[in-house]
Amino acid sequence: MPIGILSGLTRQFRGSDSQQPSYRDTTPALGHLEFRILEILWQRGECAVRDIVDYLNQAEATPRAYTTAMTTLDRLFKKNVLSRRKVDRAFFYSPVLSRDQFDKHRAQRFISGLPNDLLISCLVDAVEQFEPDMLDELEEEIRKKRKELNSGARR
Repeated sequence: MPIGILSGLTRQFRGSDSQQPSYRDTTPALGHLEFRILEILWQRGECAVRDIVDYLNQAEATPRAYTTAMTTLDRLFKKNVLSRRKVDRAFFYSPVLSRDQFDKHRAQRFISGLPNDLLISCLVDAVEQFEPDMLDELEEEIRKKRKELNSGARR
């Protein structure tokens, strides 16, 4: 199911001095540059601001200023999407969540806001349109979940 239309993440700090926040159940809306930087960090791992600027400028026609990258990284940190650590005078940034975790949070947030009848209808239509064979798999997963829920209710 395409996740490109999803947005909305938040994070909550455990103590004011912490550089490592804990995630709640959502994901923030990101601008184009913010998402591009996050993609670089998912691909490359922890990076300093200078590294991010170099990677951005390799891939884009218009060079980005160091201060633009620094400000964007700081915004992502304040949105609790990135963690950072200071080494000497440089900050090193890394994503709080993996790409899969991030997408899962976005999907869960989006899905939780839909009415049940619309959610079911959209899910069945999407599966049928993109992967008709998945209807059988979906049916099997529903059976498994029902069995699991019924066995849990008997305890």
